[in-house]
Amino acid sequence: MVVEQFPEASRVNARKTDAFDIFNIRYYIGANPYLSTAATVFDLTQTGNQDPLPLEKYVDVISDRYPHFREIDFHSHADLFAQTVAQVSPLDMDLHLQHWNLKTYAKFDRIAIETLHARTTREIIFAVWDWFEAITQGRNFAIGDHIEVLQAQFRRSVYGGPTVYALLKSAQLQGIPTFYLWDEGLMQYGYGRKQVRGIATTFDGDSHLDSDFTTRKDDCKAFLSTLGFPVPKGRIVSTLKEAFNAVDRIHYPVAVKPVVGHKGIGVTANVRSDDDLEAAFNRAVEAVEPDHAIDIIIEQSIEGGDFRLLCVNGRFVAATERRPASVIGDGTSTIAELIDRANRSSERSDTPTSPMGKIKIDDAMERYLAEQELSMESVLERDREVFLRKVANLSSGGLSIDATSIIHPDNVVLAQDVAQHFRLTCLGIDIITRDLSCSWKEGNFAIIEINAAPGVFMHMKPAVGQSVDVTSHILKTFFHSGDDGRIPIITFNRVTILELQEAIAYILRHHPHWTIGAVCQDGVLINHSEKPLHLDYNTNVQNLLRHPKLDLLIAEYPESVLERSGMFYTGGNLVILNDPTETEMTLTRDVFEDTKVIVKYGSTVSTQHQGLIEQFSLSEAEGFSRVYLEAIAAMILPN
Repeated sequence: MVVEQFPEASRVNARKTDAFDIFNIRYYIGANPYLSTAATVFDLTQTGNQDPLPLEKYVDVISDRYPHFREIDFHSHADLFAQTVAQVSPLDMDLHLQHWNLKTYAKFDRIAIETLHARTTREIIFAVWDWFEAITQGRNFAIGDHIEVLQAQFRRSVYGGPTVYALLKSAQLQGIPTFYLWDEGLMQYGYGRKQVRGIATTFDGDSHLDSDFTTRKDDCKAFLSTLGFPVPKGRIVSTLKEAFNAVDRIHYPVAVKPVVGHKGIGVTANVRSDDDLEAAFNRAVEAVEPDHAIDIIIEQSIEGGDFRLLCVNGRFVAATERRPASVIGDGTSTIAELIDRANRSSERSDTPTSPMGKIKIDDAMERYLAEQELSMESVLERDREVFLRKVANLSSGGLSIDATSIIHPDNVVLAQDVAQHFRLTCLGIDIITRDLSCSWKEGNFAIIEINAAPGVFMHMKPAVGQSVDVTSHILKTFFHSGDDGRIPIITFNRVTILELQEAIAYILRHHPHWTIGAVCQDGVLINHSEKPLHLDYNTNVQNLLRHPKLDLLIAEYPESVLERSGMFYTGGNLVILNDPTETEMTLTRDVFEDTKVIVKYGSTVSTQHQGLIEQFSLSEAEGFSRVYLEAIAAMILPN
């Protein structure tokens, strides 16, 4: 056992007026001596410069925001601090961060907080520290404002997109190992040869040809029309004169939008006059990226609601109606005041997990109000509803309504028939119809466009209606369970290059076509070939698990690595410990139900597997390698 020794705690970050100090902050990439998850760990102590208030004074203030704190029996200021950071960590966005740990030493307390985005967690810790100091000094502290800033910071992180985060959370719940590939800008689900890589709802198995084809809206619609699917008549134009000529053939009302676009930018629906056509054409041109040709779609404007049908792996899974942002008059308030009131509602928040975003005020909104002979200063009579946009853009404050339960069976078949023609994991089909519960065969139904990378959060958390667990459908396309995303992993607390080579040779005798990755502090091997060793140890582990042909991983995790940066993966199929320290015994903490653990102290060996413990002594002639090679054989050979 290693006895922990610490220097005298001294003020490191605190100001002279502070009652508390935070120091020794570090981030662990995965399981560590303090938590079984990625974590930010820091030490908390009292400075001695300013006496803290009694514990109940802090509880009284913090309970104004978190009332359930009044029911908790906090044991110390550090206990309250740790639980406050843990409470703030989800950032009012239901982030799956709930684990924390507190360990008390003579001179300080060590706090571990589950972490997803290290920078955001660090800023949360400092925000709570400022909150405690404000309470000490009797000052008000707007923790809600700080949380809004932190929400924005999280949104800018690689995990901040609602679809990415929803998939990440679902993968965690299903036990599918997931990590971010920083150099590639991709998420990886699963290890080695079991892996799938992607970003949002696009994955490496998708056809990039099909994905690119969906962005060519004119060609894609022609293809759908050839297949007999209902699409509005339209033409592609590049000049205003051509736009007028197109209307002569199609007739008003028309919709105008750029061929290449997203999120409804540059889209104008229900254009009914030449003046409006010119304005709509100019808006579409402004939305065209500088490096793209001026290609604008002029097509029939179909009356009805805007719906998104989602197919996963060729199967229909969800439908959502998208309505433009609107306000309802009260007889006294202006439209600007009604918008401001709506935006202050707790139901509207620009966070990844909010069912409704804040209503955006821009030129497009004011133009549409003007078409209705209204302005931001207009006072609406009581109960009058005014739509603020023609386009049902959720990112500008639109409303999402689940329609999965009402869709007509013919429309389900239609969606699936469309999806079958594309080698894409996820396909969003945007349609216009008055009533989704009526068959498309009855008319007034049109496919507006299809999307190869559809967002899914509108289905998972609609503003109105039931949630559909879309991300589970997506992940089950690749993994029926968490085990399907894992390859066999053997963990040592200490092992040499020669011992790794011996283990690799032993495994290859039984599985000559396998690709085996092995890493210790002295080197990296793929089968018998030595590879470059990265200075950061866990990067070596990630690089091996990133290898798309890897069948098995062998990794060393000594105390020095566990204390410095934690363990990249969680669990393992075989854990082999040779005279482990107390810290290295944490390698047995987060194992699977069927993991075999072998621990040697001196000449005594104990094995634990599925609840059974055996113990025996090695003779002087016996080597420990015989024991673990037999265990490896039992793991890799069929029963």
